[in-house]
Amino acid sequence: MATLFVVQPKFPLVISLFSSSSHYQGWRVRPFTVQKLNPFLSKSLTESKKRRTLICAVNQDPEESFKKTVEVDRLIDMLRDANPRELQKLVVENVLAFNEGFWIRLAARTDTCKSEDDKKDYEELAISVMSIVDCLVHKTNEKIESATDILKEILKPIVDGEEEIHWPPTDPEALKLMEKDIIQREQEGQLDEGFLAEVSAQLRQAKEDGDKPGLEAMLQKVLQLYASSILSKRSYAKKGEEVLKAEQFLETIIKAPEEEWNKLLLNGMTVGKGEISPEELYAVIKKRIERTLIRTEGGSYQQRILTEYVKGIQSRAEEIVQVLQGKP
Repeated sequence: MATLFVVQPKFPLVISLFSSSSHYQGWRVRPFTVQKLNPFLSKSLTESKKRRTLICAVNQDPEESFKKTVEVDRLIDMLRDANPRELQKLVVENVLAFNEGFWIRLAARTDTCKSEDDKKDYEELAISVMSIVDCLVHKTNEKIESATDILKEILKPIVDGEEEIHWPPTDPEALKLMEKDIIQREQEGQLDEGFLAEVSAQLRQAKEDGDKPGLEAMLQKVLQLYASSILSKRSYAKKGEEVLKAEQFLETIIKAPEEEWNKLLLNGMTVGKGEISPEELYAVIKKRIERTLIRTEGGSYQQRILTEYVKGIQSRAEEIVQVLQGKP
């Protein structure tokens, strides 16, 4: 599989989601936004404590109501256990089931979760389902784009009208447009395994050709933006009222543009000006990788891209530590 980093001679496990030309130079080539939810969904999630028992209509037969609740629970369980591709298929097949009763039941189950991780899973599920439903509504009379079409549209602000691909782009606004498109499409569920496979294949081909450094860097940026967006959805920086500073530091790096990583690491680690030891950072990176492996499909492009992105942060931290400590 083509990777997110170009050259990491000292750290062969992390190969090329990023491009690094020296110990200090920033990798060239990511963010996250939350799509506006349907007003009812937002309301149902925030007011679930008030209405968790309102699953049945007042005048509805209790037995019939129970059967419908069981059906909704079965659908929620299937959606929760599905991978991204299966989730889209399930939503399409059951699009008429996403009525008020579904959202109330989902909100009730979210509210009764025993762990914060489970609660976050349900919240993310609600956002994903709502995004896919919204996308279906807007795409009803439009052609469904293939993975190649989607990639072309994402790259369009940078390559449109250009005879040769320059990186970074000569127009900074073009990069912002590309980032915005990636974020939007990820929220709508368009950046599935097919898309990731397409980007990875083109990146691998660009590396083999060796004469398209601009295209290679641009495709790496696409994967970085995707990884940062997915990883930024879930926070582990709080345990009750306690702020876990090492987790918070890692999440700051994950969300930051790649070219700012060196500065953040220098200012945040104890080998520089900060208060987080390299060992503390490596420990939370290890936990994040373990969590990612558990929550993604084994062997999938998504799993590989997300874990490589996090490993890239550790590789850069290790490189900075070695340089500052004067080790060869």
